[in-house]
Amino acid sequence: MVQLGRLHVVTDRFEVASAAIRAGAPVVQVRVKGVADRTVYDLVRRVRAVAATTGATVLVNDRVGVAVATGVDGAHVGADDLPVAGARRVLGPGGVLGATARDPETAREHEAAGATYLGVGPSYLTTTKHGLPEPLGPVRVGAVARAVTIPVIAIAGVTPERVAELLEVGVHGVAVVAGIGAAADPAAATEAYLRALDRAGAS
Repeated sequence: MVQLGRLHVVTDRFEVASAAIRAGAPVVQVRVKGVADRTVYDLVRRVRAVAATTGATVLVNDRVGVAVATGVDGAHVGADDLPVAGARRVLGPGGVLGATARDPETAREHEAAGATYLGVGPSYLTTTKHGLPEPLGPVRVGAVARAVTIPVIAIAGVTPERVAELLEVGVHGVAVVAGIGAAADPAAATEAYLRALDRAGAS
């Protein structure tokens, strides 16, 4: 199993990424929609510089080429992005590669194609993204986690209070968007999730 942090902070804002990293977030996923690659490239380079001070992992969502160009740790691809096998060829054999899955069959296919972890969701109802399918809930997220040997990161609607029930069904960690990015104090919100993970027995 790849050594992957249990808290993934997903954001398109440098201020949020920086605050989360300084508060101890082990993984930041830079996810930016609707802008030029050069804009994302510049943002990722700034985030990488902050992450270098703590050893945090930096991933780029959707844009595998930007991940390679900036020299960060890896990328995450969704259903409408490069297929996992193609993303793995671009990224190379050593980079972290996440892929999105909602069912055990897809999860196994992604693992076989070279994914090193899976983002599974929406775990709960969320207003962060519109047009998402129905929430899976902990039981169905757990079924995906049991189908593979790579880490599963639950996403969407995850609050600190819900962390324990997700870890109980076999989830490795959680990815958070609004719970940290929309908080008045992103650093304090990050610390709240880290404490919840610690209480749930995460290392």
